[in-house]
Amino acid sequence: MKLLIFKTNIENESRVKKVNALLAYNPNVMGWSVDLEDRDKVLRIEAEDQVQESDVMDIVNSWGLECVALED
Repeated sequence: MKLLIFKTNIENESRVKKVNALLAYNPNVMGWSVDLEDRDKVLRIEAEDQVQESDVMDIVNSWGLECVALED
């Protein structure tokens, strides 16, 4: 399992619900959260090792949200 961390523009509960629709039913995603208080609106995803940052960014960005990987 690994932790993926992204900077996003998820700034309210409506956008959090969009992300939930994208991630909640993915069997390779163990858990996720968005820190709405952080200036970078950080999305953290606990996922199986086969999940790639680029896949997450492509999916989230395709729904009209911004998602960029943050380096450790």
